[in-house]
Amino acid sequence: MSIEIKNLSFSYGKHQVLHDISLSIPDSTLVNVLGPNGVGKSTLFRCILGLNSGYQGDILINGKNLRSLSIKERAREISYIPQSHAPVYDYEVLDVVLMSTGADLGMMRTPGPRHRKRAYRALERIGIEHLAHRTYTQISGGEQQLTFIARAIAQDAKTIIMDEPTSALDYGNTVRVLSCVRQLAREGLSIVQSTHQPDQAFLYSDKTLVINKGRVSAFGDPKDVITKELVSDLYGVDVEVNSLYGDKVRVCVPVKEIAR
Repeated sequence: MSIEIKNLSFSYGKHQVLHDISLSIPDSTLVNVLGPNGVGKSTLFRCILGLNSGYQGDILINGKNLRSLSIKERAREISYIPQSHAPVYDYEVLDVVLMSTGADLGMMRTPGPRHRKRAYRALERIGIEHLAHRTYTQISGGEQQLTFIARAIAQDAKTIIMDEPTSALDYGNTVRVLSCVRQLAREGLSIVQSTHQPDQAFLYSDKTLVINKGRVSAFGDPKDVITKELVSDLYGVDVEVNSLYGDKVRVCVPVKEIAR
């Protein structure tokens, strides 16, 4: 299993955010995490990444207990792509990708030819090698997110956590990023990403994890998990779930809009 969570609970002071979460995420799987704001999705991610250390229960990453891993060892197992990022300096795209190779370097060492070759391969795998020497701050939001995906690949981790990776992107860049993510899962990586869009979960995920009030509400095939009752309960909006193209695709449509 890529990620195995056993009886995970976490509190900020006296406020308990996660309640006895247990689940297993297989290798080569794309999981979309659904749930409204404030229900514990980001806290769950922070625990999996080792940023919230005071949790109860166990988290295993590629069979290794998270508590036993050093920061460098964690970096070899799991990478993270944030929802947004504000670069301070005008780095080239290649430099941004090279930043992920630090787990291989000793103190005061700089990336060498081997690391640069790995970074170029990651850019080629995503299809943005032509951006290698462009200034990162001058490329589009979609290209920036693809750069961060390339950086995660160059890190050589088998598992990637993505926090709402398309929330600030337009439709075209959203499709490009999600298509890229799905292909990476097919090539063997395990990817867990959060979203507020049930339609994205239908179209792109192998499994859907639903978090509500700090607990697992459902976990499984999106067609089994995402129902009109679940969406209404999560987001307070009445919807119909319709199928298209012989049930190859499903979409959520607000009832209020249908009735107009």
